[in-house]
Amino acid sequence: MLGIFFCFICKNRTFAKKVFVTMKKVCLLCLLLIGLFACGGGKSEFVSLSGEIKGLGNDTLYLYGMDRMYDRVDTLVVKEDKFSATLAVDTLVSVVLLFSDGTEYPLFLDKGNRIRIAGSDAALFALQVDGNAANVELTAFNQELKTLEVPSAKELEERAEGFIKSHSASLAGVYLLDKYFVQTLKPDLKHIKTLAEGMIGELKDRPYMRELLSRIDEEEKAEIGKTAPFFRLRNAEGKEITRSSLKDQYLLVHFWASWDSISRRENAMFRRIYKKEQKNKDFTLLGISLDWEKDRWKEAIKADTLKWEQVCDFAGWNGEVVKQFAIRKLPANLLLSPNGKIEGKDLDEKAIERKLKDIREENEKKEVAKKVTARNRNRR
Repeated sequence: MLGIFFCFICKNRTFAKKVFVTMKKVCLLCLLLIGLFACGGGKSEFVSLSGEIKGLGNDTLYLYGMDRMYDRVDTLVVKEDKFSATLAVDTLVSVVLLFSDGTEYPLFLDKGNRIRIAGSDAALFALQVDGNAANVELTAFNQELKTLEVPSAKELEERAEGFIKSHSASLAGVYLLDKYFVQTLKPDLKHIKTLAEGMIGELKDRPYMRELLSRIDEEEKAEIGKTAPFFRLRNAEGKEITRSSLKDQYLLVHFWASWDSISRRENAMFRRIYKKEQKNKDFTLLGISLDWEKDRWKEAIKADTLKWEQVCDFAGWNGEVVKQFAIRKLPANLLLSPNGKIEGKDLDEKAIERKLKDIREENEKKEVAKKVTARNRNRR
């Protein structure tokens, strides 16, 4: 049979030539593919995620991004404590693994990673996660915390700060910065900024860090003791109101909105203050609304009987004044001195009354001093 084949080839040289050329191309393609697989062909665009958490049973977990670098939610089905998934990512991202009891656990994923998760549903805060440096580092940090009996908030902050300073290139440090320093009742912005500045540029370039540092810059400009930014807004009658038009008085600025029930309730406090102080030439009130709709704003002014000056630019949270004063929540208030300095922020009714008492006493002293000066001048 082989002899017949060679006889056929010899008699059909043109055909033989085509066969050998084709075989040569196929061999080259095979060699190229073998070379690519041997070298890895670059990182896969996918992450392999697998886990076994004892006691979890059959459940459903969710995975969502900490920022817009991973802007989706993935579902992980758990069967007999185990789950797995293949996820598409194109760079290192921070995600949160959400359990059905509300527990959240951070994970870090990068293309080509094989992430493995192990642990128990009795200690979801101390899972064993590997697959890349950030997961391993955070696991070690959490295991260290596990050895502490009942750590105080201060001790946790100290441990987190130590990690952040010694892992300046770790994405886990960004997570700990947010958890222990940003997400607190009264974040120390200067301290946060100092810790952030110690991180490498690649981390500070991430969307969350850019937004955080930008927010800190805005907050610093609106700190107590700083000069209030100039603003220009129109009142319900269309008249332009500026900081300059309210000069020579202490100005209590109240940020509110018709759609915010809490700030609407707080309007009662400002009504009481206005009633007591409406004849006070050294003090005035200004309401700045974060409304979008003019009619609703006007209806709320009437319904809540807000008789002091009210202004609005109908830009909501995107308003220029909101950004200038770094307003992050409602209700909010600021006390400005006659020379435009920020003297207080988010004052309650008692704090406002104490401040007004101080203002009155200060003005009385000034009046006495003026009379003494005038008397002495007349004696001369």
